[in-house]
Amino acid sequence: MPKPTRRTLGVLALTTALCGGTALSASAITGGEADGERHPNVGMIFFYDDEGRFRCTASLASPTVLLTAAHCTEGTLGKTGVTFSTLIAEQGPSPLPVAADPSAGYTQEELEVAGYASGTAYTHPQYSDFTDMRNWNDVGVIFLDKPINDIFPVAVAPSGFLDKFTANLLNKAIFTSVGYGTEVRKAVPTADGPNQGKRPTAESYPMLRRVADQPGQKLTSQILQLNGNLNDKKGTGGTCFGDSGGPTFKDGYQVTVTSYGYNDNCRYIGGYQRIDIPVVQDWLAGFGVTPAG
Repeated sequence: MPKPTRRTLGVLALTTALCGGTALSASAITGGEADGERHPNVGMIFFYDDEGRFRCTASLASPTVLLTAAHCTEGTLGKTGVTFSTLIAEQGPSPLPVAADPSAGYTQEELEVAGYASGTAYTHPQYSDFTDMRNWNDVGVIFLDKPINDIFPVAVAPSGFLDKFTANLLNKAIFTSVGYGTEVRKAVPTADGPNQGKRPTAESYPMLRRVADQPGQKLTSQILQLNGNLNDKKGTGGTCFGDSGGPTFKDGYQVTVTSYGYNDNCRYIGGYQRIDIPVVQDWLAGFGVTPAG
């Protein structure tokens, strides 16, 4: 089974792998283009766990709740930082704050002093940690310490919205994914660099919100799979390191959160956790998040 990794701030962790191939957590849009202000309700979250500092993507589902992936919430130490800026940094070093005590994570006070929103991470109680494709449940939320009232939330898809996409319809459908993170491209050659610019790799900067269109591939009771190859004539790219937890949209609704991928250059199929299913929507209702319509 796939077990995604997350993206550290400044260091790419490419460690895990599994059944049928290597699966890595999605981080940043591959191909596509800068989002600008097309999706102002999509933000970047950053946090500590016992392995270090990480970043993911999330969407504002209500004034007090951000929707993201469970692997972006499980094990979080302290508070999670939040920003909706479309551009975080053109180049390194990262402008994001360092916790006074990384072993305890961020506090609300230090995040607010640095100019960021803050919240508490919660993980779906039935999250399988990538061990059960039939009960994937890679969904988490950030419950904000203070409401955000100047950004209009996403519209969560009605229950069973994706079920209408039979195999024939799915292969013709185009979905839109949004996220922050790395962009896969040929690195600039350096004297001592192992890649020498010959092979596309995930580059940390610029750190900004990006968007890509992706054709549908496969639908299960838990997962929507999309083609992330930027050379596919039907799409413009896909997701990669740092896009984890970010939204995918169809017909004005958010239908999934980004969950996993299959290779380290992010030019293949990606897996997206459905949020239009009862096991997810029933849990979200406990945080006051209900589907549109």
